[in-house]
Amino acid sequence: MDPRQYAESLARKAKKTTKQLMSLTTDIKNKTLLKTAELLDKKRSIILEENKKDLELAEKKGYSKALLDRLALNDKRIDQMIQVLKDVASLSDPVGEIISMWTRPNGLRIGQMRVPLGVILIIYEARPNVTIEAASLCMKSSNAVILKGGSETINSNRILVDIIKEACRETCFPEDAVMFVDTTDRAVVNELLKLEGLIDVAIPRGGENLIRAVAENARIPVIKHYKGVCNLYIDDEADMEKALNIAYNAKVQRPSVCNAIENLVVHRKIADKFLPEIAYYYGKAGVEMRCDEYSYNLLINHPKAKDTEIVPAKEEDYYEEFLDLIIAVKVVDDIDEAIDFIEKYGSHHSDAIVTENYTKGMKFIQQVDSAAVYINASTRFTDGNEFGMGAEMGISTDKIHARGPMALKELTIPKFIIFGDGQLRENVGIPKDEEKPKIDTEACSL
Repeated sequence: MDPRQYAESLARKAKKTTKQLMSLTTDIKNKTLLKTAELLDKKRSIILEENKKDLELAEKKGYSKALLDRLALNDKRIDQMIQVLKDVASLSDPVGEIISMWTRPNGLRIGQMRVPLGVILIIYEARPNVTIEAASLCMKSSNAVILKGGSETINSNRILVDIIKEACRETCFPEDAVMFVDTTDRAVVNELLKLEGLIDVAIPRGGENLIRAVAENARIPVIKHYKGVCNLYIDDEADMEKALNIAYNAKVQRPSVCNAIENLVVHRKIADKFLPEIAYYYGKAGVEMRCDEYSYNLLINHPKAKDTEIVPAKEEDYYEEFLDLIIAVKVVDDIDEAIDFIEKYGSHHSDAIVTENYTKGMKFIQQVDSAAVYINASTRFTDGNEFGMGAEMGISTDKIHARGPMALKELTIPKFIIFGDGQLRENVGIPKDEEKPKIDTEACSL
């Protein structure tokens, strides 16, 4: 089957399930998610075997340690996928929810009700846990989903989808509502992106190159974020212990994800105190610091930074999503310069300030134009599960439909519902008997 035919067959099968999905009870959806969780636990050895195939091939291809970490599964990550399924099952079902209702002077009752988006194409890289997150959210929100994972995780994704479909069969959930692109042929993705009328929206989740390629080639709507250049600003009124812990966590805890910080912005008044301390801890973690002139001169011969790689920053470093143990450092004179820096170099994803000054914190929240803005907390919390949303399809930096982590409610859309009792616009109805136009019956006869 050629790419066009294959893409259409997947989309048509998914599309056929949309009416059935709308009539599914919440109980059936929850039972399917919990059955999937049960099967993941029972089949974890098979999952790890398939994941090992992907890892071995990735190592042969010379993939980076950061990418290998993203695609690796272990018992802990399987446990996390199981928990995601349980969490999503425990959430309220948004489908059919009446989110507002009002009555007009003419007696019309007008409201909005949440309905599914329809058929969702999600294109993602490296992380097989996205298969479970995306499928679970789409299933609970009564959307059909077409899953296109990266070629580097095809074996892992295939076994996970097989397990989901097995659960569907056992619970009478339409298994064609979860479709898997079981090929590494990139032409199939391009064909899927052209299927207006069959696929309602595409959500790319991965690196900037992937997202731009999807956005540029799609004929269907795309919800996206191009990259996660997250910034952390350490104010001159910051608590030093909080600042050190947040700066360390936001870079080191898992550097290969989009909500890890890439730029560390520090107020000049506390730079001499803060930067050597964080350089010491970054050095122990293997973080390379790419520094502006002030921070470079401060750290290059500082005893606390002797085990840390300190290099001069280039202009392009501040735009870069490293997804690795690398951070760019900038020293600023005040909060306004910090906010201007974030506006210029950031990607409107997640940004944070560490300060004990309430007014500065609120100014930062109001003026930093990002999907998630923090005071005194790590940007690593920008995640659907961490926000109590069960899981996420991705993190949108768009300003249309959804912004930030996309979970159940973001996979639905309001439609207007109107209840009437014969109301007419301007009371214009059919003419009364004496006003009815005469019909020329002869002209109409044959």
